[in-house]
Amino acid sequence: MTEEKFVDNPDHPLEITDSDIDQAITKYPFFVVDCWAQWCGPCRMLTPVVDSLAKKHQGNITFGKLDVDNNPATASKYGIRSIPNLIVFKDGQKVGDIIGAMPEDRLLDEINSYR
Repeated sequence: MTEEKFVDNPDHPLEITDSDIDQAITKYPFFVVDCWAQWCGPCRMLTPVVDSLAKKHQGNITFGKLDVDNNPATASKYGIRSIPNLIVFKDGQKVGDIIGAMPEDRLLDEINSYR
């Protein structure tokens, strides 16, 4: 038996891939995907911020992480041109992009502006 990847109310960002992003978008009513790459310095700076928000807003905002180098189809589908880029989905629809690294309080304000 395999462990369910998309658990209810995760307290950490979920690893997202080209093959399962649609399932995650459908499952979580308010879903924020952090598009990043290993070589990207600002992406690595944003990682602890996203991790913290995932813990603090468990059950309210679900976060995912998508490595754009390993998942080019999703990056292409959503027009990811620069990273870090957080894609915000609400009720299964893309409602916005948040581009660049920023402090936690500002990022949360940006995310909440899409509610």
